[in-house]
Amino acid sequence: MGIVKRAADLAYTFRLIRMLVMDWTSWDAYKEGVIDEKGKRIKSVPLDTDEKKSSYTPFIRLCANIKRLVSKIPGGGTKLGSFVSALFLIKEKYNMSDKQVDNILEKLGMSQLDFLSEQTEWFVTKDRQLSPGIYRVREEKVLNKTCDDVVKAKDKIRIEDNCFPVNDLFGIDIYEAIHLSTRQTIYVTASEIYK
Repeated sequence: MGIVKRAADLAYTFRLIRMLVMDWTSWDAYKEGVIDEKGKRIKSVPLDTDEKKSSYTPFIRLCANIKRLVSKIPGGGTKLGSFVSALFLIKEKYNMSDKQVDNILEKLGMSQLDFLSEQTEWFVTKDRQLSPGIYRVREEKVLNKTCDDVVKAKDKIRIEDNCFPVNDLFGIDIYEAIHLSTRQTIYVTASEIYK
């Protein structure tokens, strides 16, 4: 069973990469009128046919959310932090190896050097812990559990006591926070939150 699972994971990894580099207008969901030219779901269009349902599966929704986050990269460290936390979410959700993540970056024309943190965060302690409190997120985010795009820019999050990094990606610490509206966890980097 291990070989089958690894093969399926690899297939989804390459499918994800393919979706990330495709133009929105090439997506079946766009051709079916389910998403617009920016990848946002058009709520007024019902998923009432098999073609529309097939064009907007949970996997496709996840790819669309990630692609929208990736599209925000040019223009600043906070967008880069959003990308790093989104990439970490993919890595965790699909149990990807570092080599698979490097392959994704290569396909996107990026390298780990693009992620050098140039920003200082005054609310990070010397032991890399985030100071507890209520913060806001700079950009849209997805929930860890469902990967739904329900966390909007400026939404409030709570950082709990003893909030140490859960992991890091390319030397950038990843933290867990609680989205106050949904009470669900999200991944954040220090550069994408503010008081």
